Amino acid sequence: MSYDAVIIGAGLSGLAAGIRLAYYGKRVCILERHTTIGGLNSFYRLAGRQFDVGLHAMTNFTPKGTRKGPLARILRQLRFRWEDLALSPQVGSQIAFPGVGLSFTNDFELFRSQVHEHFPAEKDGFEKLASAVIDYSDLNEPVAAQSARAMVAGWIKDPLLVDMIFCPLQFYGSAREHDMDFGQFSVMFRSIFLEGLARPWAGVRLILKNLVRRFKLLGGELRLRAGVRQMVTEQGRVARLVLDDGSSIEGQNVLSSAGLVETMRMCGGPSGEAPESGQLSFVETLSVLDEQPSTLGCDRTIIFYNDSDRFHWHRPEELIDVRSGVICCPNNFEYEQPLGEGMVRITALANYDAWRKLSPEEYRAAKQAAYEQINASAVRFVPDYRSRVIADDTFTPTTIKRFTGHDNGAVYGTPQKRRSGTTHLKNLFICGTDQGLVGIVGTMVSGILMANRHVLETSREDEAEIIAASAEI
Repeated sequence: MSYDAVIIGAGLSGLAAGIRLAYYGKRVCILERHTTIGGLNSFYRLAGRQFDVGLHAMTNFTPKGTRKGPLARILRQLRFRWEDLALSPQVGSQIAFPGVGLSFTNDFELFRSQVHEHFPAEKDGFEKLASAVIDYSDLNEPVAAQSARAMVAGWIKDPLLVDMIFCPLQFYGSAREHDMDFGQFSVMFRSIFLEGLARPWAGVRLILKNLVRRFKLLGGELRLRAGVRQMVTEQGRVARLVLDDGSSIEGQNVLSSAGLVETMRMCGGPSGEAPESGQLSFVETLSVLDEQPSTLGCDRTIIFYNDSDRFHWHRPEELIDVRSGVICCPNNFEYEQPLGEGMVRITALANYDAWRKLSPEEYRAAKQAAYEQINASAVRFVPDYRSRVIADDTFTPTTIKRFTGHDNGAVYGTPQKRRSGTTHLKNLFICGTDQGLVGIVGTMVSGILMANRHVLETSREDEAEIIAASAEI
């Protein structure tokens, strides 16, 4: 069976690309290895409760009616209404380090004032950094590839403030250990501090279900339990895709959101040019409470915390690293109606290899121990909620590996991004995290951008709009 385009992966980028192509009358098939959609941002049901995977908050938030910015452009490109996402802004978040905390909301002026108050000697340097981030353009490739830590150190001299700025940006979008490319740093700074955080009332499943509904209404085909085993190549092109069940499918173009490393493995990429596998993965704990977190004093939306002298961003030697992490209360957004049961989610760095080597018995014991250690670490920064927990779950890097296929359970993929989306094969393109855009909005922009640029003959206005969105993320 032949299609105009075959898309590997029913995550946000794959679904957005599929919708965009289907709008232009292309015959599109999305292949998903698993029984559910979403990829890195999915959901599951356990003991009658719905749990989100991945989504703490959606970055790049702008209010309803905003005409500029990545979110507004996505709505136009996918022809969605604001109400289709049902977004509510954050209540307010914090970066908590020893002896100092910086609060921020979706109004950048609060974060700016916090930096000025707690780091008065860095006021001018911070303003220069903010200006550089605002003026940053992806078209300046030499600047994009430079070390963000080296560049930021040119403006800000206090290592504590540098670490506090990097902490949320790296937790929410850095595949590179110890550092970030300045381009990615600018992307994340703008998306978190200059625009802000929001969340759909029903979580990520609302976004995913609306995307799937629109894709199918446009005539797109979504096939679950349809993993790609191999891409057969002929004369510098993907000739057909062999699925896990042995059947084959053909497409004039192939867009892969499976990850750069994993995609190259499927098609036998050029020797000597194998991209580097990512090393950064997480353990996340989910605790259901019999009270809303806010009634217990946990009134922040997200807390990015660190308790050591310096912030460490690398794969830990042990199973987990509890020196830093992210505490998210999904209830603490400005919802028009209560969300339901209280919930606290905590994310910490983890070592995939260490988890992979455990026996089933050791794995179960390690999950329980990790849950207790991570939550004990978190209650240093929020009121102790542990006596109010009525249900919990934990997922590990091996869980991430199983449901995404990413080597090492690397949430943000390879550090070597492929911004052009092109590969050594004429009709194979990369979209999603390893194209270089991350987060809910970023991955959808990536899917749309790759569909526009490599498959569609869209108008210059459409292309310019989505390129502008990718530059602003």
